[in-house]
Amino acid sequence: MTDLLAILTRSAMAFAATNLDDIVILMLFFSQVGVALRKRHIVVGQYVGFAGLVALSLPGFFGSLLFPRPWIGLLGVVPVVIGLSQVLSVTPDEETGEDTGEVLLAPTSGGASWLSPQITSVAAITMANGGDNIGIYMPMFANCDGLGLGVILTVFFGLVGVWCFVAYQLTKVGAISTLLTRYGSQVVPFVLMALGGLILVDSHTLEHRGLTALVLTIIGICVIHLLRAAARLSQSAALGRPVPTPQRIDG
Repeated sequence: MTDLLAILTRSAMAFAATNLDDIVILMLFFSQVGVALRKRHIVVGQYVGFAGLVALSLPGFFGSLLFPRPWIGLLGVVPVVIGLSQVLSVTPDEETGEDTGEVLLAPTSGGASWLSPQITSVAAITMANGGDNIGIYMPMFANCDGLGLGVILTVFFGLVGVWCFVAYQLTKVGAISTLLTRYGSQVVPFVLMALGGLILVDSHTLEHRGLTALVLTIIGICVIHLLRAAARLSQSAALGRPVPTPQRIDG
């Protein structure tokens, strides 16, 4: 009984220590809930992303550390690219053609699949922000037996739901809600880019020339692609053609 309580306590402390920053990210996500982004996208995406972090940490349970931290840090490119795509893309209002200020995590598709672009984007950001999680979970998993691992995972996945609930409730607090509603869409892209930069620095990824070159290449290719897409939209608008808008999910 004492051992079980120790595992439960250690699991809860490890989860809280590695996911405090996720509360802020989740609050920003929930502040953007609307037609394109639903609460279920955020919750499912958080679970999918966290499951990915657990999967990457499981080699520690089998006694093998296969993922050096600098390579894990490459995940920091994901929020940087998503943030850049939001800064360089404008979502025009279908009738007025003006920027609505709405932030889409990714172009939406017509289906309500559980693996929608919104869910994939939330999951990717969750994983990108999880370098520290992997660094802590791997040795935790390596030092427990099968029963202990089961208890740890039960606590972890239960607390993911608690984290989502707490973040959503915080967005309903008057002052917080007002700030997020008014400035959330403008702040989110820069928060994501800063998050990605911190992940790259904290993981010592940029201390390796090869990895730094890879990071810059990926970001450069994405920026060129986004600029070309923006140029095509501008040409379409100049020629008087309808400007394509992202499809939105109504369900």
